[in-house]
Amino acid sequence: MTDKMKKKIILSIVSGIAFTAISFYIVLPALNPASPTFWGYLAAVIFSFAYPFIFVGESNVRKKKAQSFGGMNASININLPTKVHPLPIILVAVPLVIILLGNIVSSTFFNAKAYASVITVEEAVFADDMKETNEVTNIALMDGESARIIGNRTLGSLSEVVSQYRISDIYTQINYKQTPKKVANLEYDDFFKWIYNKEKGVPGYVMVDPVNNTAEYVKLEKSLKYVESGFFGDDLMRKLRFDYPTKIFDDFISFEIDEEGNPHYVISCLMPKVFPFGAMDVSEVIIFDPCTGESELYTVGEVPAWVDAVYSGDLAEEKYNWHGTLSGGFWNSVIGNKDCKQTTDDYGYIVIGDDVWYFTGVTSVTADESNIGFIISNARTGEYKYYPVVGAEEYSAMRAAEGEVQEKGYVASFPSLINVKGQATYIMVLKDAGGLVKLYALVNVEQYGIVATGDTQAKAMQAYKELLAQNGVIDDAGDGAIDENKYTQTVRGTISAIRTVIVDGNTLFYITLDSGRTYRASIERDGEGYRNEGLIFFKEGDFVAITYFATDSAIQEIYGIFYVEEE
Repeated sequence: MTDKMKKKIILSIVSGIAFTAISFYIVLPALNPASPTFWGYLAAVIFSFAYPFIFVGESNVRKKKAQSFGGMNASININLPTKVHPLPIILVAVPLVIILLGNIVSSTFFNAKAYASVITVEEAVFADDMKETNEVTNIALMDGESARIIGNRTLGSLSEVVSQYRISDIYTQINYKQTPKKVANLEYDDFFKWIYNKEKGVPGYVMVDPVNNTAEYVKLEKSLKYVESGFFGDDLMRKLRFDYPTKIFDDFISFEIDEEGNPHYVISCLMPKVFPFGAMDVSEVIIFDPCTGESELYTVGEVPAWVDAVYSGDLAEEKYNWHGTLSGGFWNSVIGNKDCKQTTDDYGYIVIGDDVWYFTGVTSVTADESNIGFIISNARTGEYKYYPVVGAEEYSAMRAAEGEVQEKGYVASFPSLINVKGQATYIMVLKDAGGLVKLYALVNVEQYGIVATGDTQAKAMQAYKELLAQNGVIDDAGDGAIDENKYTQTVRGTISAIRTVIVDGNTLFYITLDSGRTYRASIERDGEGYRNEGLIFFKEGDFVAITYFATDSAIQEIYGIFYVEEE
């Protein structure tokens, strides 16, 4: 063996070992052939060992140097490689080819039916399955943005904490002692804050009440050592990777608390349902104690009941889209689209019993602003149910709610779904420009022209029930028949503006009086003493008496409108 070969071997070993160790410490790939990342990492490792042997043979080239020291022309000898050895290139290419071929082999083109059968979806009856909601004080409507605003305000009052830590951007929706909560742990604010505080760790977490729009800081007796903002050995993902080198971690990692308030990270581990890389789904779950670094590995069916978030909402939607679009085969999903269904592009939360469920609308792949039904998916077990309720998709309902208070400029959050008198109903909050909750809104799924708002959930609910009764959707708004004298009031004034909107083929009239108050009437409903078709004859400048259903909504529903003489 020549000295040159010995040098190459030594260089190969040293550079290969160094690269392998350093890159693993930084990138943290799963050492699992079911992960494409593993094969990419393997290709890089092979290259780090093989690159000294890629070029073989040299030629001596004399090159003239333009001007040397002292003004003398000089020349230097340069050794250039003359041949590339194919074996190292082939070794590096093999893992890359495996990634390419693996993605092709496991694609939906060849495995449409396998993707579609990853989940089983049970069709159910909404009114039978979803318990009727009489009180709405236990419904979590706050989105992540509002939770961050309230949580940051709470943390801001604690000067000794806020100067060193920040709240994680990710709030986890949980069911804590039969009450919906959002929780997020504190994180180190930056590298230098970690250096200064690493010995004492992260002191606690923030728990937000999404019903009452309040938050509290919970200080732990034993601080968190392993968090996502930690560095080196304190980094959560590094600790998990060294404890579980072969597990494929989902990007979705939830921070949760058990029934005693103890903090845990819940890490979902994935495996492909289609060989070799396709249809990744949760197979196991790691429950990690960030205070002690201890953890336990569970199969999906063994996860403790207090855990709420095993499956992410994004994964729940993706799996249903496989089922909804690929059940008829790949080409049908591309060309024919027969019976193809997909979810809308966001999801909300429903708490049923002790579990958190995701819900999202389902549309035809060719539909734009209407749902043909909706699904709910258990965030812990992955169970699916489909409800064939035709109506407005979530964003149409949000726009309808915003339209009720358009003069205020409030923005609706993504809604939740409840059962009111057997009616599928969206319920949401309306927020101001600062992200604070100002009103609550309920919108009927099937008739999203029926909208009620209120400054409390209870008031919005009562107003909504009255509108359902008024529009003939239900027989009564409470325990007995609706008392029209109780719920109606009369106002007189001059019509300053009339606008019409067509919703699902029904013409709605918006009548504004000189007082600035706006009232609404549907042309399809008859009121006592008049027919709604007569609405078309009213015009600006008419002096009228309007009898309306008195609710907390900004726009009142007209029961009757009459010409009267000015007093």
